[in-house]
Amino acid sequence: MQSANMHKTLEPWYRQGWPWFLIAVPAASVVAGMVTLWLAVTSWDGLVVDDYYQEGKAIEKTIARSLKAAELGLLADVRLRSDEVTLELSSAANAPLPPTVVLTISHPTRAGMDQVLVLKRRDGVFAAPLAPLSSGRWLLQVEDESHNWRMNGSANIPADSVVRIVPVKS
Repeated sequence: MQSANMHKTLEPWYRQGWPWFLIAVPAASVVAGMVTLWLAVTSWDGLVVDDYYQEGKAIEKTIARSLKAAELGLLADVRLRSDEVTLELSSAANAPLPPTVVLTISHPTRAGMDQVLVLKRRDGVFAAPLAPLSSGRWLLQVEDESHNWRMNGSANIPADSVVRIVPVKS
């Protein structure tokens, strides 16, 4: 019986499965790490701000613009149609209304679908042509061209055809 065991030939290590399995786990980790490193280097992180102090000052100005709209008693009714947007702007404080306003319609997740429209007043109503909007939630921002005041709202398309925007008072 001892002679039967001595004639058995051993296969080289590279023809056995276990060494390859043990090599595959760390090799897959190295490949995943390289892919993660490549993604981190080539992609842009839009949430990181280089100058956070300047960003903070800009946020304070933005809040001040919203408060200015509340101070003027502004109220906007935005009507979204398939090819045109109209805006009725009124002021409880009888403040003079500008000849044009800027309406920014932005999608919360798809920046390529955003529209910035300059609405001109005609017959007491501001109006401009509008490219068709896809279904979903849209963010609306109304401001004057000199950036003194602004108001924010949102619309769910196609459910909301008229959106009332009231400025924040705090």
